[in-house]
Amino acid sequence: MGSTLTPDYHPLTSDINSVVLFNGLDIGAIRKLAPVGRAHAKKRISPPLLMTMEHLEDTAQVFPLEFLNFALVHLAVYGDDIFADLRIDRKALRLQCERELKVMLVSLRQGYLTMLEDKKRLREAFFKSIKSYIPLMRGLIYMLGKEPPVAASQVMETLSAMTGVDTGIFGMVHEKKRLRARLSSGELDTALELYYEATRRLADITDETTV
Repeated sequence: MGSTLTPDYHPLTSDINSVVLFNGLDIGAIRKLAPVGRAHAKKRISPPLLMTMEHLEDTAQVFPLEFLNFALVHLAVYGDDIFADLRIDRKALRLQCERELKVMLVSLRQGYLTMLEDKKRLREAFFKSIKSYIPLMRGLIYMLGKEPPVAASQVMETLSAMTGVDTGIFGMVHEKKRLRARLSSGELDTALELYYEATRRLADITDETTV
C-alpha cells in the first residue's frame, strides 16, 4: 500500500505499508509476529496493520480518509482483495477532511510562531507535512465526486482544477522531498504563507460542500 505502488516511491524516503487480515486476533498472535516487525524496520517496512474483517469494516467508517487511500493504492499479494468492494461514506469522509484541514491550519499557525527563526526546523516541518497532504487531497477529490488519481502530481493538478486552489506550493515541497533536495531560504520565506492560504481555502471549500 501507499507510495510503494506509485511513481512517487523513493527507496530511501518511502515506507512500505501493509495490512494483514486474520480470522481472529489476540495478543498471543501479535506477540508471535513481533520479531518479524523488528527485523524489517531497518528496511523501511512499517509494522503491518493487523485486523479482522469485522474490525476493518468498522474502522473504515471511523477513518474513511485512510481507508479510501488503502482502497485506491494497494495490491493484494495473498488471498482475496479485501479492499476491492470497500464502501466509503462521503459524509463521514467530508467530516474527517474538515477536521484534518482545521488541524493543519492550527499546526501552521503554531509553526509560524515557534519555527520562523529556525530554518532547519522549518524545512523539516514542511517535508514532514507533505506526507499528510497527498492522501487528504485524494479524499477531497473523492468527496467532490471524482475518482482520485494515484500519482501525487496528478492528485494536486486534479484538485487544483476542481477547486481553483493553487496547489503549486505542495508540488514544489513534494518534489524537493522526493529528490532529498533543500528548500532555499527564499522558498522557506514564501512557503508558509502559500501553504496556509491554500489550506485555508481548501478548508472553506470543505465546509461549504454538501454530500
